[in-house]
Amino acid sequence: MRYASGEPDGALPPRPRLRIAVGAAVVLLIAAACGGVLTAMLAPRGAQLTIPAGDGALREPSEPGEGLDGEGLEEPFTVVVHVLGAVEEPGLYRRPEGSRVVDAAAAAGGFAAEADRGALNLARRLADAEQLRVPFLGEQPPVAAPGLRGDGRIDLNTADAATLQTLPRIGPAMAERIIAWRSANGGFRSVEDLLSISGIGERTLEAMRDLVAV
Repeated sequence: MRYASGEPDGALPPRPRLRIAVGAAVVLLIAAACGGVLTAMLAPRGAQLTIPAGDGALREPSEPGEGLDGEGLEEPFTVVVHVLGAVEEPGLYRRPEGSRVVDAAAAAGGFAAEADRGALNLARRLADAEQLRVPFLGEQPPVAAPGLRGDGRIDLNTADAATLQTLPRIGPAMAERIIAWRSANGGFRSVEDLLSISGIGERTLEAMRDLVAV
């Protein structure tokens, strides 16, 4: 049997063949789109925040899902740390709350070959908005600020206002309150005494708990 168009037996007429071809193309497009979405979902996401040349302000990283509000990240990033010195990739990095100094160094590409790792307490917890400098071997340590201990922590009983202001969430006014409180109360007996100062709550205390000592 032959169709009026002259097609041989068993061949589909032109219209059904066109429908099949269009359907196959649609299936291929859907499969390609799904593959792209899956690839984007499985691709590794960094946590680095880049600093553009010039103004030094934060900008959005190039990778999707790395907005400054943490939206789209696989885990909540709540601590922003400036890592510099003897690391492979200095810069601003977001790390999960509770991360340690060693985690920040790892995020910055790891230690440089000439890094003096022993000069840092790698187990110390990171604080939001802190600057972490990894010294080079043989580098002369900076002159210690008043109240700064050898382990990098700030002594609440001896630190001056300038040193206290290096702590997260502590500005000039709060530094003066801390000094006034210790003068009126004979010094701090524990880190928790900070809660007795107006304007310092649990969140502020937790942000600097591992950075201070008495």
